Amino acid sequence: MKKLNSREIIIAGGGTAGHLLPGIALAHALVKKKVVRKAEEIHFVGSKRGIEKRLVPSAGFQLTQLSGDGIRRKWSLKNIVSICGLFLGLIQASFLLLKRKPRIVISLGGFASVPCSVAAIILRIPLLVMEQNAVAGLANRVFAHSAKAAVVAFDTTGLPRAVNLGNPVRSNFISEASKINRDILRTQLGVENVPFLLAFGGSLGAQRINKAVKELVESWDSESLVVHHVVGERDFNDTRFKALDPTDLVDYRPVEYENNMSEIMAAADLVISRAGATTVAEISIMGAPSVLIPLPNAPGDHQTENAKALYATGGAIHLKDNELDGNRLKNEVVALLSEKENLRHMAIAAKKQGRPNAALDIADLVREYARD
Repeated sequence: MKKLNSREIIIAGGGTAGHLLPGIALAHALVKKKVVRKAEEIHFVGSKRGIEKRLVPSAGFQLTQLSGDGIRRKWSLKNIVSICGLFLGLIQASFLLLKRKPRIVISLGGFASVPCSVAAIILRIPLLVMEQNAVAGLANRVFAHSAKAAVVAFDTTGLPRAVNLGNPVRSNFISEASKINRDILRTQLGVENVPFLLAFGGSLGAQRINKAVKELVESWDSESLVVHHVVGERDFNDTRFKALDPTDLVDYRPVEYENNMSEIMAAADLVISRAGATTVAEISIMGAPSVLIPLPNAPGDHQTENAKALYATGGAIHLKDNELDGNRLKNEVVALLSEKENLRHMAIAAKKQGRPNAALDIADLVREYARD
């Protein structure tokens, strides 16, 4: 039988990259700051359906996947199954915490964090919540009242005992942003003499952005352009995004998921994306000019709130989802690419919003609240 390790830390949550990637960044910082002795002492807990099953093991950490699915805000028969799965997940989480006896549980938010957060409260294990967005999600609003502290990146969350330390980003974003290697990256990508566009909509993808990018590529009649399009798993098998008509002006590069996002973003002249908190944090660290299209039905319109600092300081262009189509996107891109000096000022303004030490600062806070 495995010997109990009282040095362990549980990081609970996931489902999407926006929830999970800050947790992975924090996990690496906990190792770097020696809050844990080795990576094996950090254990992620997520759902069976989330992106964590791919990203956590590849990052070098252990993962347990619990039963359960998100509960819809509108009543449906599927919610009955979801509630039953949530109770099963709570039982699984309770046994896991009893077995591992972690020093602290860190909740990343989302439904995947709920079972471990409840179990931590019942078992009186210190709980820390991390809220990535400007408007707090339901899970973190509930559990923050029982947590030692709520780590936030914006002052608008309204969570009790909030400590604004920023959103952790992956260490490769920080290293790429700190190295003067953009020309080398652009040469490696074959874009040294041509404008380079990066478009994405999150790990699952954004159909509205995908459709607008497709229309932009098909109608492009300006200077030569390279478009690196991260389509996302929902739409990637759609032939519309794999077999666009060839054009002499556009080198179109569709991928399902981008594992080297830091390098692609560092090389890009312009980023087109949603405004998830992790995306906004990474764009800020990198100092990338961007056109941001907030998700219109995000709870509390949190994506618009996430990007307000970038809009206000001139680091990004705000484009509403209901105004987005290929022609509008094309006009925005043409205008931005034609003003190189404006792009440079946008990059500087975006970079001023970056908080590269967020993960290390949160690791210090974890050390403070983790029980001996």
